[in-house]
Amino acid sequence: MIELEGVPELIDPVMVAAFEGWNDAGDAASTAVAHLDREWKGEVFAALDAEDYYDFQVNRPTVWLDGGVRKITWPTTRLSVVRVGGDKPRDLVLVRGIEPSMRWRSFCNEILGFAHELGVEMVVVLGALLGDTPHTRPVPVSGVTSDPDLARTMDLEETRYEGPTGIVGILQEACTHAGVPAVSLWAAVPHYVSQPPNPKATLALLNRLEDLLGLRIPLGELPEDARAWQVGVDQLAAEDSEVAEYVQTLEEARDTAELPEASGEAIAREFERYLRRRDPGPGQPPGGHATESGDATYLRDTSSGRTRPPKPVRPEAGPGQPGGPGQPGPVRPPSEGPEDGADDSRTDDSGAGDNRTADEPDGNGRDGGPADGDGADGPHSQD
Repeated sequence: MIELEGVPELIDPVMVAAFEGWNDAGDAASTAVAHLDREWKGEVFAALDAEDYYDFQVNRPTVWLDGGVRKITWPTTRLSVVRVGGDKPRDLVLVRGIEPSMRWRSFCNEILGFAHELGVEMVVVLGALLGDTPHTRPVPVSGVTSDPDLARTMDLEETRYEGPTGIVGILQEACTHAGVPAVSLWAAVPHYVSQPPNPKATLALLNRLEDLLGLRIPLGELPEDARAWQVGVDQLAAEDSEVAEYVQTLEEARDTAELPEASGEAIAREFERYLRRRDPGPGQPPGGHATESGDATYLRDTSSGRTRPPKPVRPEAGPGQPGGPGQPGPVRPPSEGPEDGADDSRTDDSGAGDNRTADEPDGNGRDGGPADGDGADGPHSQD
């Protein structure tokens, strides 16, 4: 029985979840939820028992000093609540953690138990996958659902994917069977520059979430970080003629595929969405704001949030080696990555697992079978 003492009654709550690992190419999805938690000052009210769901040899705990006292942070999944202010305030339940190593059905049932107790109206799961998409174009973000009615009313795609899946796909199906409306938003990350962070993909996910929920999300320094990331990748790609030619091929394919959409009506719709996101409503500052819940009793999540990455520069490592923190990773054509299907999982103290393959839409937002994209550190596009 889940008891949530100290959590106030929520207003039109929506659960937004993301998980590090297989479905989080470039850490784009987990960083998006971390951004929401940081900007709206989320308060952690629950954490799943790490012993039940994680293999600590895969996702290792970390040791740190607090005033000379050694403490341990265990890899797990935490839930926090933020209140979005404005004329019509509402609450978001943020779920951020690591894809579990075991007992996925129990894991999803526990998440759904919290959703039921909190009166969650809809679950939105964020994911990121590797795709054949150029870094110079807007990041494709696909919205998919298993609910035909929800697909029709919210202008989403009804998923037709068949194949291996991750915790994002399992949680969405668990929500569907439990009668909870669920949507997955997938950002496509260029497979030739997949090392985290990818602020451009994170920004695209947040923009799509704004449109889906009708919220104004404070973006902070993300737009500047996204521009700096693209400039850094441009510089790296320009130094290798083979990579530059490959990027140009992707650009031409993308432009050709999107040519029918470049109508006056489509451009007008996109401009309206931009104005809607950036133009504050009556009594609301640009980007929205958070309101503090003074009567709530929460535990502060001391480990949440990420610092802004520095401007990307060329890494000092040799060819084929990933860039340092805050830098774009290696830019390379598919032939230089690990073989398709190779186990290139990362193991570090952050607890991030491997993210080789995605289980949902591909980089072009289409349903279908596995793509032939080559490996890096994020999932290949499937569906």
